[in-house]
Amino acid sequence: MDVLKITPRGYCHGVVEAIRAAKQTAKARPGEKIHMLGYLVHNTHVTDELQGSGIDLVDRDNRLEGLEAIDGGTVIFTAHGVSPAVKERAQARGLKTVDATCSDVVVTHDLVRDLAERGYDIIYIGRRGHPEPEGVLGEAPGRVHLVQDPQDIEALDIKNPKVAVTCQTTLSIWDTAAMIKLVREKYPQTEAYNEICRATQDRQEAAVEAAKECDLVIVVGSERSSNSKRLVQVVEELAHKPAYLVDTARDIRPEWLAGKTRVGVTSGASTPTQLTREVIEYLEKL
Repeated sequence: MDVLKITPRGYCHGVVEAIRAAKQTAKARPGEKIHMLGYLVHNTHVTDELQGSGIDLVDRDNRLEGLEAIDGGTVIFTAHGVSPAVKERAQARGLKTVDATCSDVVVTHDLVRDLAERGYDIIYIGRRGHPEPEGVLGEAPGRVHLVQDPQDIEALDIKNPKVAVTCQTTLSIWDTAAMIKLVREKYPQTEAYNEICRATQDRQEAAVEAAKECDLVIVVGSERSSNSKRLVQVVEELAHKPAYLVDTARDIRPEWLAGKTRVGVTSGASTPTQLTREVIEYLEKL
């Protein structure tokens, strides 16, 4: 099998920094209770490795609920960010904290807080149930409106003449552009701030372009990973090629490859390099 190794792929800077922060914390505080408040990054293999180093995973429906389940020690805020209320509650409970929020997510938090302070209502394009929107919405409760699809935009009833729109950092760049267009059709005065991170954009553009030269694309990443799932989506919708999300090489099904001669391989921003390497090696032996 001819394998096209799509680049860029794999860890982004935010994931690298978050993992480094967690490992350094575990090394510097042996014997102390250390907790991840949710999955540090959305990859099960990374999570397993961190748990193996003594870091406990506390995963609940929301970050405040998870915080209440921690009975002391150090809490690590994940790369996806947390709301001010979570930080305040952690301080009030006397917990030590390590903030591993991605710097790109911090920029979005700062933007939303600034816009709210200047009197704007903010339309935030994001995925319900994902921790990144949870943190951003907490910057200005009541002023940030989460929208996931066109129906959500249609249901908005904002009277404020000052409106801005921004987004989760890991969405499809094409879907987000379409959503921003719909927002501006409803609220022509809207100021738009596209906060999709550079790593996400670069990986999506590379995957779509490379897919044109392949019979199919395999994306290595976890089902929890928003950016990994978006890679599958953009290849299917824009390159019109089949794409599959796999956690490891063991997930590859023979029927996907039947009659195919060239496969592209990429990976999500939180996928360990070794997993992608194993997928490539498996395919090259076919």
